[in-house]
Amino acid sequence: MRTTTSFAFPSKSVTAVSKTVMALGLTAVLATGCSNSGAPGSATPTAPHSSPAPPSASSPPAATQSPGTASASPDAGPNLSAAPPTSAAPADTASQQLSRLSLDQRVGQLFMVAAKATGADPGTMTALTTYHTGNVYLSGRSKAGSEATAKVVASLTGTVSPGTTGNLPLFVGTDQEGGNVQVLSGPGFTTIPAATAQAGLGGTRLRSEAAVWGKELRSAGVNVNLAPVLDTVASPEFAPSNGPIGRFQRQYGYSPGTVSELGNAFALGMADAGVAPVVKHFPGLGRVVPNTDVSKDVRDKETTRTDPALAPFRAAIKNGTRWVMLSNAYYDKIDPATIAPFSPVITSMLREDLAFDGIIVSDDLCSAAQLEPWGSADRALNFFGAGGTMMVCADPSRIPAMHQAVVDKAQSDPAFMRKIDDAVLTILRVKAASAL
Repeated sequence: MRTTTSFAFPSKSVTAVSKTVMALGLTAVLATGCSNSGAPGSATPTAPHSSPAPPSASSPPAATQSPGTASASPDAGPNLSAAPPTSAAPADTASQQLSRLSLDQRVGQLFMVAAKATGADPGTMTALTTYHTGNVYLSGRSKAGSEATAKVVASLTGTVSPGTTGNLPLFVGTDQEGGNVQVLSGPGFTTIPAATAQAGLGGTRLRSEAAVWGKELRSAGVNVNLAPVLDTVASPEFAPSNGPIGRFQRQYGYSPGTVSELGNAFALGMADAGVAPVVKHFPGLGRVVPNTDVSKDVRDKETTRTDPALAPFRAAIKNGTRWVMLSNAYYDKIDPATIAPFSPVITSMLREDLAFDGIIVSDDLCSAAQLEPWGSADRALNFFGAGGTMMVCADPSRIPAMHQAVVDKAQSDPAFMRKIDDAVLTILRVKAASAL
């Protein structure tokens, strides 16, 4: 959804090409559902959790009760946890759930696979049933409305069983930012304006409107919104050249303060409705030119580990958000040799610098052009090895190879197994605190 088109040439032919490239970029965004959304933790910054002994990949699972849930209160105040429980769950609930999952099921919890919003294809259903995938997101576009979307969601959540996910419910996400990035429309769904227009509402009204949009998602069975964008675009003049964000009016402003106020108002509104917001794309895509969905070697040459542009993410975490999505770019002043989802340095920025203990979710790692140098197995191993929690995959056909690679590595490497268990525990804890 980002492009590298130059805006210095006034000729009609170049303008036509620019429009074509822009359309292709937006198509890629909606297909992947990530960099446009993208697009969900591992261990907390304290000592790693002591994991149960690794189970056999083929060990039969025991039936597991779904986590206890509670409805979100619209008056919950500045907390981004989509649905805080009314009473504290036992501290060992997630650990007990983990112990009842086979290794195959544990690894399945680490993935969020794409499902066409108009109806899942066989590849998605195979990922959910055969490879125990524990999370799904609606991608593409659907104009069918809320009732039809609810039926699609029901076909996905209907795969939950003792044998697939150990009876653990699915996180069901989509990309409902507004403007060019709105997967679901039709009866029952508001046509949401782009972030640049949302900004004109002001924080209080935007939170209220976002709660309405969130309730629409919730009524269709969606419990995670891969939004809002908290990237700070450098300036209005740079915005048209900023392929992933500014070109599509996805930014809430041009200063960290403005983005923090308005982007987090959107996030709070979603949480008020019982939909978990996913803030993105850490540590920021507001300074890049090409789009990682359609271009390779995309680099941010300015952002630092203590950059002011991190402020919106810091505020979201302080508010209680449980999901942060990484970008797919390189960051020359942070970890120049490693793209963000494979960088332990960037993971440590969240875990240590910002004290985030929720779900670190990738942008799409299955279809984005930025990932072309790596095979399916390495993409998964690098992401989870760096401390990622949940991997978004726009191409269900890659799930089998990725799942098997993680299972094999976990069986042979105790340190990697501990990372997997820590990631699964984070996901289970967030699920337990959400009304799924």
